[in-house]
Amino acid sequence: MASHRKSRPAGTLMAGIRTPVLATAALTSVALLPQTATAAPSDDRPSLEEVQKKVDDLYRQAGSATEKYNAAEEKTAKQREQVDSLLDDVAQRTQELNDAREELGSFAAAQYRTGAAVSDTATLLLADSPQDYFDQNQLMDRLTGRQKQMVDDYVTQQAETMEKRQEATESLQTLTTSQKDLKTAKATVQTKLASARELLADLTAQEKARLAAIEKEKQQEAARKAQELARQQAEERQRQEEAAKTAAAQESSSSGSTGSSSATDSSYATKAGKALAFARAQIGKPYVWGATGPDSYDCSGLTQAAWKDAGVDLPRVTYDQVNAGTTVSISAAQPGDLVFFYDDISHVGIYIGNGMMIHAPKPGAYVREESVYYDGESSIYSVVRPA
Repeated sequence: MASHRKSRPAGTLMAGIRTPVLATAALTSVALLPQTATAAPSDDRPSLEEVQKKVDDLYRQAGSATEKYNAAEEKTAKQREQVDSLLDDVAQRTQELNDAREELGSFAAAQYRTGAAVSDTATLLLADSPQDYFDQNQLMDRLTGRQKQMVDDYVTQQAETMEKRQEATESLQTLTTSQKDLKTAKATVQTKLASARELLADLTAQEKARLAAIEKEKQQEAARKAQELARQQAEERQRQEEAAKTAAAQESSSSGSTGSSSATDSSYATKAGKALAFARAQIGKPYVWGATGPDSYDCSGLTQAAWKDAGVDLPRVTYDQVNAGTTVSISAAQPGDLVFFYDDISHVGIYIGNGMMIHAPKPGAYVREESVYYDGESSIYSVVRPA
C-alpha cells in the first residue's frame, strides 16, 4: 500500500495499553473485535470497516465489469461469425464473377474468330462496367438473347459483389471496435481485482482474523434472515393450500382450472429440479470471471449452464437474464428461481428454498450454498422465474 504510512509498533494497541505480540488467540478475538466499530485507528491506515467496504465495493465493481465483459465477448463472437460469413460470401461471389468474366472472354474470342469487331470485345473486357460500354456503343442490339442475358448477369454479379465487400468492410470495422471494448472491459476487471487483492494483502494477520470474525457475524445475520423468510414462505404455502381446498369444495367447476395450474406448477418444478441438481453438482468449483464451465463459473455462467441442463436457454449476462422470465416477490420465490442483486444487476444466484441459494460469489471463492441475504436485504434487486 502507500509508502507514507507510519510504521506499526510491535504490539497491538488495546484500550490504551500495548499488548505483546504473543498475546493468546482468545485475547485477540475477544478483546480486539469490539474495537472495530468504535476505536479510532492508531495511525493513518484505514479502519478495518473502511478496508472491508473498499474490498466489497471493488469486488462488486469487478462483478459488474465481468458482466460487461461477458456481453462484449458475446457480441464480439456474433460479429466474428457475421464477418466470417460475409467474407465467405464475398469469396464465392468473386469466384462466380471471375467465371462470368471468363465466359465473356470466350464470347469475345468467338467474335474474333467470326470476324466481329475485335476492338469492341477487347474494350469490353477492360471496361470498369460492361453495361456502360454496351450502352455507349449500342452493341447490345447486335447480341443474341443469351448473350444479352450473360452481360446482364455479369453486371448484376459485379454490383452485388461490391455491395457485399462494402458490408464486410463495415462489419470488420465494427468487430475491431467491439474487440477494443472487450479489451477495455477485461482490463477493468483485472484492475479492480488487483486493487482488492492489494488491500487484503496489506492487512496484518490479526486484522485478517478480525475481518473474518466480522464476516462470520454478517453470515450469521444472513442465515437468521433466511430462516425468517423460510418461515414466512411456509406459512404462505399453507394459506394457499387451505384456500385451494376451500375453493375446490365450494365449486367443483373450478377443478379444471385448478388442474391446469397444478400441471403448470408441476412442469416448472420438474425443470427447476434439473437446474438445481446441476447447480448442486458444481458446488466447490472455483469462481472464474468470464467462465461458463465445466470446471469453473462466474455467476451468470452458472445460472445459464444450470437452466440449459434443464432444457431452457437463458441469455449469457445478468442484464438479459433478468428479463428472461416472470418477476415474482422474494416471499413468493420457488426453488429454481433466479435471484438478482444490486442496482446494476451485476450478480445472480439460483434459489433453492428456505431463504438459500446456490451461486458463484466472487474471485477467490467457490460455488456454494448461501443465504439470499448474504450481502444484506437491500442488495436483492429482483426474483425471476425463467420457465
